[in-house]
Amino acid sequence: MTSNIKPLALDKSLLVSLIKKCTTSRDLKLIQAHIIRAGLAHDTILASSLIQAAAITLRRHVAYAHCIFSWTHQPNVFMWNTIIRGYALSDSPTKAVTLYKHMHLCGISSNSFTLAFVLKALCKLSRLEEGRMLHCQILKKGLCFETPVINGLMRLYCICGCVKFARYLLDEMRDKDMASWSILISGYVENDMKSEALALFKYMQVEGVDTDEFTLASVARICGHLGALDLGRWVHSYIDLKSINIDVVLGTSLVDMYSKCGSLDDALIVFQKMVKRDVAAWSAMIGGYAIHGYGQKALELFDSMRKADVYPNSVTFTSVLFACSHSGLLDEGCKLFDSMQVEYGCVPELEHYGCMVDLFCRSGHVNRANEFIRTMPIKANAILWRTLLTACKTYGYKELGERIIRDLLELEPLGGDNYVLASNLYASLGKWSSVSNLRNLMKDKQVKKEHGWSSIELDFTVHRFGMGDESHPDSDKIHEMLDRIARKLKQVGHIATTSEVLHDIDDEEKENALGFHSERLAVAYGLLQLPKNSPIRVVKNLRVCRDCHMVLKLISRIYKRVIIVRDRVRFHHFQEGKCSCNDYW
Repeated sequence: MTSNIKPLALDKSLLVSLIKKCTTSRDLKLIQAHIIRAGLAHDTILASSLIQAAAITLRRHVAYAHCIFSWTHQPNVFMWNTIIRGYALSDSPTKAVTLYKHMHLCGISSNSFTLAFVLKALCKLSRLEEGRMLHCQILKKGLCFETPVINGLMRLYCICGCVKFARYLLDEMRDKDMASWSILISGYVENDMKSEALALFKYMQVEGVDTDEFTLASVARICGHLGALDLGRWVHSYIDLKSINIDVVLGTSLVDMYSKCGSLDDALIVFQKMVKRDVAAWSAMIGGYAIHGYGQKALELFDSMRKADVYPNSVTFTSVLFACSHSGLLDEGCKLFDSMQVEYGCVPELEHYGCMVDLFCRSGHVNRANEFIRTMPIKANAILWRTLLTACKTYGYKELGERIIRDLLELEPLGGDNYVLASNLYASLGKWSSVSNLRNLMKDKQVKKEHGWSSIELDFTVHRFGMGDESHPDSDKIHEMLDRIARKLKQVGHIATTSEVLHDIDDEEKENALGFHSERLAVAYGLLQLPKNSPIRVVKNLRVCRDCHMVLKLISRIYKRVIIVRDRVRFHHFQEGKCSCNDYW
């Protein structure tokens, strides 16, 4: 852009064309100077072009656009919309809402574009009440069938947790576009309503709605969370059938899905076929090796990543340190932790310190873990103390464990997991009065502990079981199967690890309680329903207890089945009486 342009030689159309080509605010200000010198400062078309260039094209200069807007005599609706949109896209979305209110005070009638931009700002601000008032205005203006406006409303309701309102809007829409479906599926995911998201995706297929990469990536992540491998494979085949481009985001979602569904081979195939791999893709594959207990392979892939000149980030280090902790790679983990800041400038966060505490604890270095926590530069959270408390129980550090219980309950007095772990320690010491006191304390404080469940996918349907669950339609058959399993376990000499039961009852009652843990119900259902050559895949929200871990090893040998269990921490592949974790979990 040159400064020797003769203003009188420029007509309005040429000026508009030059404004559109501006790439910096300096260029824009030069043209504005020529416009002012030419006496065209109040020209509506030129002012609109300047505002749009500053607020939308250059984005960062919305304040400059606002100045031009303020100087404009009687700005039209397009100008109002442009400046509102600019602020909605900026880091100052509140100003978009303020301008919209001022617009009404000036007697300017808003249109569907105005409302769509204001809704974008409200989404950034998560302002539900103002969104509801805007919804009323949309109805009054008869804009309830304008797809972009309703999409904006749906997004706001989802962000604010009102997913039912969003679903109602989708059902009432005349002209749903791809974004409409994607918004609600994402809303279900963000509000932890993953089963509803899958149901909506299935409904889309019935309705013959084509799906984009963004929606498919969301659905793949849901499948991974639920462990729904069959549906995840169907999603992948749909992608291939429709010749949808597997970009880095979709590819990473597929890698993550296959890893979390227990099919690491499929995850690796997708990863290797990806044309472009960013740090998220590498981290997802490293994380896959980590949760399956392949620590050495995770380290090898981390090394390949560095050779490919991809810079590791915080997530990468969390994954690779997790791999070390779950494979007993103490020296390697310590070296990686030390290299984070020195070699890569990546400041360790609480998750990384947590991995190191876990690494020390699993390696039996309980005192070292305790010292590490107490000398950390950031304050430890309850998770780290719970990790150390579990190690105290495992390795017999009773006094340290009791000190941690006191600190933990003071730090997080309403944490249900804290009471469970404390009860575990007291029960292992035979201190049943202390266990009883903890139960009474939980009742007094109204502490709720997380209930365990396990799920298994059959014919694209996820079946979920709680402990002793009798709500399933095939409950009688499942419990009969559990009885047959119990008899076979006794025949091979299995003796239940009754210390896992936190009640002062006799051993027979404890053994019966263990026999109805949720993962056993899910496995029993898998034995009943799945072909003999098909692996039984189970997802559990809590850690597998020691007795169930032993029982599942025995079931894999007795019934000659592969059983794959994903618990809260990692995967366990049971086959021929052995587990992939080598009892190190």
